[in-house]
Amino acid sequence: MDHKYIEKMLSKMDEDLSKNGMSRRDAMKLAGIAGAGMFMGGATAASAAEEAAAKSNAKGKIVIVGGGLAGMSTAARLTLNLKNPDITVIEPQELSVSYQPGQTLVGAGIWDEDDIAYKRDDFVPDGVKIIKERAILFNPQENKLTTDKGTVVSYDYLILATGLHLDFERIRGLEEAGRAMSAGDNERLLKALGDDGICSIYTAKGATKTWEQMQKYIAQAKSGKKTKFVFTHPNTPVKCGGAPKKIMYLTNARLKEAGARENAELTFYPNGGAMFGVPEYHDAILGQFKREDFKWHYRHNLIEVDKEKKIAVFDAKWQEKGPWDPVLKDFEVIPKHEKVRVPYDFLHITPPQLAPREIAESDLGSAKGWVPVNKETLQHIRYENVFSLGDVAQVPMGKTGGSARKQYKVVVENLIALMNGKKLESKYAGYTVCPLITDIGTVMLAEFDWTVKPTPSFPLDPTVERWIWWLMKVYALKPMTIYGMLSGRA
Repeated sequence: MDHKYIEKMLSKMDEDLSKNGMSRRDAMKLAGIAGAGMFMGGATAASAAEEAAAKSNAKGKIVIVGGGLAGMSTAARLTLNLKNPDITVIEPQELSVSYQPGQTLVGAGIWDEDDIAYKRDDFVPDGVKIIKERAILFNPQENKLTTDKGTVVSYDYLILATGLHLDFERIRGLEEAGRAMSAGDNERLLKALGDDGICSIYTAKGATKTWEQMQKYIAQAKSGKKTKFVFTHPNTPVKCGGAPKKIMYLTNARLKEAGARENAELTFYPNGGAMFGVPEYHDAILGQFKREDFKWHYRHNLIEVDKEKKIAVFDAKWQEKGPWDPVLKDFEVIPKHEKVRVPYDFLHITPPQLAPREIAESDLGSAKGWVPVNKETLQHIRYENVFSLGDVAQVPMGKTGGSARKQYKVVVENLIALMNGKKLESKYAGYTVCPLITDIGTVMLAEFDWTVKPTPSFPLDPTVERWIWWLMKVYALKPMTIYGMLSGRA
């Protein structure tokens, strides 16, 4: 653990707390947190006891494709639970374990890109082999895969944690951007977006570019010119469904800070028909939008960008009542759609997202591309020796770091059970958490699962924005992730 970072984090937290006349201990009591372990990301008494427990003698060659948060955390936890682990991680990206949730904060100038960059090789668990290549061909019938450099890797058990791809090339006018990942070389994408108001926080370097563009157009608004800020949300599943709104809230905060808000129009264009899938959170967000004088238009999917004219083109959908159907004894519903052209000065794009081609086009993928798994056990529906977790797994909701934190423990427990010939009893209940930043200094901690109801971990109303959750977001969640999950304990 980086103790200097922890000390710095706690010092900043104490400084913020003191402004509100509160100690760190009182803050944790307020949040219902039993101790500092959560903030520190270190081992609790429970995790220490777990580590000391008898390890399994189960044997087998385990290959994990993907060395990001989900994959590397799974590798670490397996080493804690197996006496003689034989684990290989296949991951080409040097910065694969970088802290992606921090990209929103980078995009608003609160953090720098260096604050979220972490090297893969610093987090490879002892005894785990690493292949710095990309898996491109899968042969699950023979329990083999092939990398982009021609390396053939065999396995007894396979875990897919590849993450997803950002499909910018699907948007007309941005075809040259291709597909991108959060980490790695994204110069092609940045070149395609240009320097005239188009941005996206969905890559690390893109988040830095977002802050540069945001400042440019805040200055324009401050000069007295009416400035249009447009934010999109696509018609595909996305990682961290709250992020498209978070960057909008933070842009609003920076505009107010600069005294430029009255000259800015902020408009949100989601593909869906609600702000959030959980009604209680939808209602809370709608209230926040009205309070901040945001505009919004449901069922609008970005399909084209005219960079020269600065026009965003959306496919807008709605339904109209048709003629009476005497058989069904009801009016027909006729789907309608049209292209809507929206001028912008600043355009934040949340790109369409999809499974990597090598997964989607293999026998391990589904018709939609994602890895089809039992949503509770996370075991592949066709290949019992294959599991999947994280963004690439085909489960309802669940594309967040908070989801991966629950999923990787389920995968480890069920994989070891399978290796021992036992029933898979560990279940993922769909837990997802979204610390929805609503201002610089406030966060609404939206927790939920497949019940589609709020499932708060703390004894506080989860629909209320609180500065205590801001402190957790800015100071606590990164060390809990980097030094907790990636050690296999958090």
